[in-house]
Amino acid sequence: MKLKIKKLHPDAILPNYAHPGDVGLDLYSLEHYELKPGERRIFPVGFALEFENGFAAIVKDKGSLPKNAGIHTMGGVFDAGYRGEYNVNLINLGNETYKIEKGDKIAQLIIYPVVIAELEEVSELSESSRGEGRFGSTGKK
Repeated sequence: MKLKIKKLHPDAILPNYAHPGDVGLDLYSLEHYELKPGERRIFPVGFALEFENGFAAIVKDKGSLPKNAGIHTMGGVFDAGYRGEYNVNLINLGNETYKIEKGDKIAQLIIYPVVIAELEEVSELSESSRGEGRFGSTGKK
């Protein structure tokens, strides 16, 4: 699959795969920022994409950031029709300020195939073994 990419900021590092076979494109910070505990912030990454319908670009965590520092992405689904600048919404769930330097890897972007659903409103849904069971409905063991 080919993605068309437009660089929007001269200092942007375009996303790339660190290793052959990786599924996540690394996303890089355009700026230095100190993210305080509990703080959320949107980081623009300086590019826009174009890809075909039937796919979505989804921002996900870098593996080491949540584990080592409590830095987590706050969603980020980009539809095929979106042509604006991509960004990463981060939250610091850790207990210490986390320093992000310009050029640091802050998240990854994964391109997923998706199904575009057709909704049909009904008055009843069919029975299932789970029914309306929510959190903990399968028990502890």
